[in-house]
Amino acid sequence: MKKPKWVIAKEQGKRAAANETVWLFGLHAVRDALSNPNRVKLRLVVTRNALERLGDVVDTAGITPEISDPRKFAAPLDPQSVHQGAALEVKPLQWGSLEDLALGDGPNPPRLVLLDRVTDPHNVGAILRSAEVFGARAVIAVQRHSAPETGALAKTASGALERQPYLRVRNLADAIEALKSMGYLVLGLDGTADQTIAEATGDKRDHAIALVLGAEGPGLREKTKDTCSALVRIDAAAAFGSLNVSNAAAVALYAVKAD
Repeated sequence: MKKPKWVIAKEQGKRAAANETVWLFGLHAVRDALSNPNRVKLRLVVTRNALERLGDVVDTAGITPEISDPRKFAAPLDPQSVHQGAALEVKPLQWGSLEDLALGDGPNPPRLVLLDRVTDPHNVGAILRSAEVFGARAVIAVQRHSAPETGALAKTASGALERQPYLRVRNLADAIEALKSMGYLVLGLDGTADQTIAEATGDKRDHAIALVLGAEGPGLREKTKDTCSALVRIDAAAAFGSLNVSNAAAVALYAVKAD
């Protein structure tokens, strides 16, 4: 019996994902990836100077480095990449399911960050750093129209990508509904919302909370807004101006951090 086209397409997608690799670059990103036992490491390209700066972490990782001329760096990177003489080819990290991350054990009420079509890898990298600092369980984005795991994202995350789960789901609205069914208070950030984060969370600090942020410019999609438990705004001193999405994420995470 001939397989349906959708089954063939799904199988091809799984094979492509299994073969996908990422080139990380920059001393900090490469060092943290080499130190991560959960990373599948395939190829390390370094200059002699970078190898000296990486120290024993290369030996500990069990990978043989390829020494490259800094003037003709051998890794297939964008010429504009600030690689600092170090590049590492890896497999993307696997973080499990939404349920695994949302319901995992922890000392404090869980916090999550959801991103609605945030495509700039520098913004996502910065959000991962803030999520790690403020103890969020994970950053969750959509599979399409969001920043994938790339070298630029990892470099901006400054090591946080190796420790802070970054999960990409098929449908954000479905993920929000699933979180609400798990007891999460899901707050969508919208500059026109009637209530502030503090007002929405005043007597709910012991709840599991997920923050949803949209792309700069368009913000949250209407479907996303309709699915959230409530819309909230960051309280501002003036009636004009706005924050970059990564700055907004940091402020919002601080506002809902568990006491």
